[in-house]
Amino acid sequence: MANTYITRTPSSNGNQKIWTWSGWIKINGKSGDGTYQYLIEATYGNGNRYSYACVRHGTIEVYGGDYTTGGSSSMSFDVTTTRLLRDPSAWYHIVVAMDTTQSTSTDRLKIYINGVQETSFQGYVGSGASATFPAQDDVTFFNVTTTSNQIGKEFDGSMAHVHFVDGTAYPALTFGETDSTSGIWKPKTAPSVTYGTNGFFLKFENSGNLDLDSSGNNHTFATSGTLTQNVDTPSNNFSTLNPLDVSRNGSPFTKVFLNGNLTVTTTDYIAANGSLGASSGKFYWEFKLINSSASNVYAGGGVINFENWDGGGQGGSGANTYIYATSGQKANNGSGSSFGATLTAGDIVGVALDLDNGFLYFSKNGTWQNSGVPTSGASGTGNAFSSLSGTFAAHLSDPYDGQDHDFSINFGQGYFGTTVVASAGTSPSEGGIFEYDCPSGYQSLCTKGINSF
Repeated sequence: MANTYITRTPSSNGNQKIWTWSGWIKINGKSGDGTYQYLIEATYGNGNRYSYACVRHGTIEVYGGDYTTGGSSSMSFDVTTTRLLRDPSAWYHIVVAMDTTQSTSTDRLKIYINGVQETSFQGYVGSGASATFPAQDDVTFFNVTTTSNQIGKEFDGSMAHVHFVDGTAYPALTFGETDSTSGIWKPKTAPSVTYGTNGFFLKFENSGNLDLDSSGNNHTFATSGTLTQNVDTPSNNFSTLNPLDVSRNGSPFTKVFLNGNLTVTTTDYIAANGSLGASSGKFYWEFKLINSSASNVYAGGGVINFENWDGGGQGGSGANTYIYATSGQKANNGSGSSFGATLTAGDIVGVALDLDNGFLYFSKNGTWQNSGVPTSGASGTGNAFSSLSGTFAAHLSDPYDGQDHDFSINFGQGYFGTTVVASAGTSPSEGGIFEYDCPSGYQSLCTKGINSF
């Protein structure tokens, strides 16, 4: 989360010229703007000396500067990938390997994305400048006792399998490998690494000690904010909202995707869709109404049929969207009809999508509306909509009514916004944590859940 990060100040000096950062990241909607989302950062003294690797303007930028004498720099490099990270549904593996002792400038700093070494670089995005690689034997501000290392500062997304190595510049193959069946780049859960004096390995697996160092060095960290454990991992990728797949009506409007693309807030109309869809199987997720200043038949959430999605239309107004609205109605194809209880701020709606039988069910705070029974199979007892056929994903809608309807969604990650579910219900067999019981036979919208059918 953006205001949460961990820090450690080395207790003894290490190698400032040679180090490696490796980690898996899942970006959010603002990764394409100019916000500095730090993977790792070190600022020394009065702030005029710093080294960092970050996500910015959709790129990976690695920078170092020592501006201590009237604006001149005794150490300065700026290497930014031309490749853009644009897929908010994917986990990216990023490796930054620094070795300023190398005689060839481009060997002094190597950046890998999903196992591939990047070869096309630029300077600061928008500057028009070329990349500036470190000078030979430049020292960075990592691995020095006078400088705090900050991991994840201002990063609004998810991280997993974070390694930092003191004294060795490792290639991506050290930390990842290609799956022999799927051909997908995946993490090595126990890589062969010599971490050096200040190295660490953060798995984020221990719920009681999320910043536990698994490198063998047993380093301790300080946490700013509250770390939130996420079951969404490179090995089991969960759906989020997709900030690249939204629609709006009128001009201009404000949309904000936060908390790893699981919260959407607006001051105007928006229709937001999930990043993963399915055409068969049974799936469950939940969304929470953060605030709702007015009841509306087109404000709420449900599903969208991607095969008929034209990029426009508020929830329930077209033949392609099916929602449970704040008015208590169910809406589809521009028409609302009586269905269940009205929705107000704080309510949690469960969505059960049975694509094997073509039914859609909704619950409010754990109670299935219209006496629905998601496990009723072909009988479809109490369903909100029937005869669903096609490829469907989650859908949220804030209509063009001049009011605010803001949402957080939980595809099984285990929290709404930054708040962990209060009392987890029964979980699906392929992973996921929900506020209420997941119906028997249903899965989370995640890669393992989708592949289970």
